[in-house]
Amino acid sequence: MDLVSYIDRGGIIVYILIVMNIIGFTIMLWKTFVFFIANMNINQIAQDIISSLKLTKEYEIAQVQSTVALRVKKLESGLNTVKLIASISPLIGLLGTVIGILNSFDSISHLGLGDPTVFSSGISIALITTVAGLLVAIPHYIGYNYFIGSLDSMEIKLEKIILDKID
Repeated sequence: MDLVSYIDRGGIIVYILIVMNIIGFTIMLWKTFVFFIANMNINQIAQDIISSLKLTKEYEIAQVQSTVALRVKKLESGLNTVKLIASISPLIGLLGTVIGILNSFDSISHLGLGDPTVFSSGISIALITTVAGLLVAIPHYIGYNYFIGSLDSMEIKLEKIILDKID
């Protein structure tokens, strides 16, 4: 069996998961580009933050931290969608599992247990949608955590650059 026939057997649930996968990977690709550009221009970003601050000795560190956090928070846009996809795709796969099992029991109740192929179609749908849900969730979960870690590193690096320049 080829991939397309598996997708067709999974039904609408698998198509929904494919659309979510495309959206999530598009966002992650876009964020990879945005983070690369931000890391390449980190000194310029630090200089922009320094020029926008009105520093006094008492409040320097707090001002720097809050300004950097605000700047980094802007880079985080879109990552909640990736997190949402990572969270709900296993649930959508589970919904397909329940639908497949329900179809199997309906087939058994109408035709009996004499022929095992009667309920195998529903079990097949259940397994295909479960696998599809996990295949979407796992890379999005990994990607989300990677990007959040990158943002944390960028925030620390920016604070260090700024504090070194103003001291």
